[in-house]
Amino acid sequence: MTPTDINAFIAEAARELWGWPMIVLLLGTHLYLTIRLRFPQRHILRAIRLSVTRDDGAEGDVSQFGALATSLAATIGTGNIVGVATAVALGGPGAVLWCWLTGVLGIATKYAEGLLAVKYRVRTSDGTMLGGPMYALERGLGWKSLAVVFCVLTAVAAFGIGNTVQSNAISLLCRETYGIQPLWTGIVLATMAGLVILFGVRGIARFCTAFVPLMALLYVLGCLYILCVNGAYVWQALCLICRSAFTPEAAGGGFAGTTIMMTARYGIARGLFSNESGMGSAPIVAAAAQTKDPVRQALVSSTATFWDTVIICALTGLVLVSSIIAYPDVDYSNGGALTKMAFEKIPVVGAPLLTFGIVTFAFSTILGWSYYGERAVEYLSGKRYLIIYRVLYVAAILAGAVVQLTVVWNLADLLNGLMAIPNLISLLALAGVLSAETRRYMSGKRKIKQG
Repeated sequence: MTPTDINAFIAEAARELWGWPMIVLLLGTHLYLTIRLRFPQRHILRAIRLSVTRDDGAEGDVSQFGALATSLAATIGTGNIVGVATAVALGGPGAVLWCWLTGVLGIATKYAEGLLAVKYRVRTSDGTMLGGPMYALERGLGWKSLAVVFCVLTAVAAFGIGNTVQSNAISLLCRETYGIQPLWTGIVLATMAGLVILFGVRGIARFCTAFVPLMALLYVLGCLYILCVNGAYVWQALCLICRSAFTPEAAGGGFAGTTIMMTARYGIARGLFSNESGMGSAPIVAAAAQTKDPVRQALVSSTATFWDTVIICALTGLVLVSSIIAYPDVDYSNGGALTKMAFEKIPVVGAPLLTFGIVTFAFSTILGWSYYGERAVEYLSGKRYLIIYRVLYVAAILAGAVVQLTVVWNLADLLNGLMAIPNLISLLALAGVLSAETRRYMSGKRKIKQG
């Protein structure tokens, strides 16, 4: 098969996977857990406070904020910038609303994932805390075979969403902005990532704790500035996003050919790619958090989706759609070009800010997903193959820098959907446990024996 044939096959498989059944399963799980757990979204302010408060005397490998920062590092990436732009380019402005709704409802799912990760986590002989959907499937449900399937999908998915997509976005930006050849960008990224990955979860958490808040703040400030520049079009953009989410023809122009299915598909897929609620990746690092209670960590974990999608993706979407309205002559069929055009409206620092945002977001995602992939491999075979996995992971960073973007994105969509299925099954099957734990914590009974 030629590369074109492979890309076409992957794209078709992703389209089939992300049909109505997957959309119903994902959004249905978000909605069901929201209702069953009595709207954990209402505790978001309390959760934010807990995320920066130490749980004294708790066991774990990293602080709760360190675990949150690592989770955010893996989720705040190209999905927030290029991913949202791609959703708009392919599904129209209405995709922004579907992406945002995935985030709002996904808070409940991210909460549930964090709770099960801590409740069913285990401590290894060397003192390391391990957890995630594979342990919930095995220890909570006795479904070892499905746990193995999840880990295989996670280990493979890390090569899509985790590194090749990220390095591809960085190399593309560096080539278009500064004329740097993708090969050199890939070599630098692979070298830097390899050095940090050698230090394990503590090294990754230290890096993310230091850089994630800074990079997110700078990006948000940049978005707010652009919205001020496009101030006359912001309300119009907001109305267009809402209307075209359910009546795509309202978008007009180049978006007139989109359908509700396309709009929802790209919005939800990019929402999952961005916040990973329901995918089962974030709970792997949540299990390493220093906490005495699974519900406390669940609340902290839920803030990741809030910051990632409800705030950052929403700002990105408004920036892009308002820029389309303000500058209708721009080729908005190219997501990357659309993003670049929007940020160039910031005098002097616009292009460097976008470069800094994509590079730091994407690089931190590479680090976070290296941890997810390693824990999946460790579950499957212990520590003996970790060094081989790390070498392959770093090599894939280099390869991703020179691969065609459409191939990488289509593969990421396919792997994300496959990985989410066993995790969503575990969340639904353990909904009774989730409900009981939540009631117990909210009633004031904070300490229990885990697992």
